[in-house]
Amino acid sequence: MDKVSGRLQVFFEEPFWVGIFERIDNDKLSVCKVTFGAEPKDYEVQAFILENYHKLRFSPSVDSIVEEKERINPKRLQREVKKQIKNVGIGSKSQQALKLQQEQGKLERKAYSREQHEAKKEFQYKLKQQKRREKHKGR
Repeated sequence: MDKVSGRLQVFFEEPFWVGIFERIDNDKLSVCKVTFGAEPKDYEVQAFILENYHKLRFSPSVDSIVEEKERINPKRLQREVKKQIKNVGIGSKSQQALKLQQEQGKLERKAYSREQHEAKKEFQYKLKQQKRREKHKGR
């Protein structure tokens, strides 16, 4: 019985996004590398596969040991994917720089606001003390 499986891994390889197609046919592994450029969306990857898979030039087949993976419950797999995505954070470096700038501005505003509040409290306290002294000036 013929057994064919395929896998695509998309990752960032400075300065482009790259996809590695792996095809395992009768325990023979062949590979193809594709450069995407900008970060591809899921639907863009799917469209690329549908349009260009038959055009891909795979490497010559080599023997491979296929390890049967244990089936994972779909809900557990979904939770693991969410954890991985959650840890990644913001996408591009420019977005990260903007977020850092925003956080710094937020901290500066907080510090300035705190200083203003303390100055206002101090002024109110001194005004209260002055009124108290005027009332009890010796009368």
